[in-house]
Amino acid sequence: MIKYGFSVLTLLFCVVMSGIAQQTLDLNANNYNSKVGLVYSTENTFDIRLHTNGASLGLNFGQIESYYKTSFWHFDIGELKHARETKQSRSLQGGALGGSFRSFVYGKQNNFFTVRGGYGQKKYLSEKARFKGVAVGLSYEGGPTIGVTKPYYLILRYVSENFGQLNYRSEKYSEENAARFLANENIFGADSFTRGLTEVGIIPGIHASASLHFDFGTFDEFVKAVEVGAMVDFFFKEVPIMIESPVTPELNNQMAFINLFINVQFGKRK
Repeated sequence: MIKYGFSVLTLLFCVVMSGIAQQTLDLNANNYNSKVGLVYSTENTFDIRLHTNGASLGLNFGQIESYYKTSFWHFDIGELKHARETKQSRSLQGGALGGSFRSFVYGKQNNFFTVRGGYGQKKYLSEKARFKGVAVGLSYEGGPTIGVTKPYYLILRYVSENFGQLNYRSEKYSEENAARFLANENIFGADSFTRGLTEVGIIPGIHASASLHFDFGTFDEFVKAVEVGAMVDFFFKEVPIMIESPVTPELNNQMAFINLFINVQFGKRK
């Protein structure tokens, strides 16, 4: 009886294993265009991107379509700087303002931030990629951009009309104070970042990016990847980051921003 039971169990085991074997992928075949055998269906990741003139933080919500292709929605928020921005500082104490003044950018009119949203795809280059520790692929993405300007405030020297006393006050650029705002000797430093947050402006645009994607563990549950590539942002009018003036002839604003970037990506597959 025991031998009979053991024989039945052995037979059932063989049947089950035979069924599993029929679902096992042939590692010598190209299975890239098939969903058969895929362990995960979604891939959600977090981006930390540093580019030539700024940085951004982003989220990706991906759908794994096959072994070689993932489609995703991308969202990020970041800052774009003018290529000619250079920080300066004053070796002065703030007196009544307390402490040293913050470093400032001469000739700057606005901080400029971006909110991007888009659709993209990631494709691995070859079937061999999935058998190695690091998979290499191409990633590309594009969509609309909302540009946000925030006035850049400086702490400027001025003389009180009442007593001729030297004093300081926070000002943003305008045509009326252009001469004083651009007089380097009048600038003591930048005001706090929060100054001007209630005075933002909107500039619409579009963006696109393309990169080489290096995935450390292509089909692991946890995503660990690095991307190196180029990105372009185009806005429908010139972005007034810097002050265009005869005093600053080399500071010209632009509609398009082209940057190289490196992106570190973490996340999870489900």
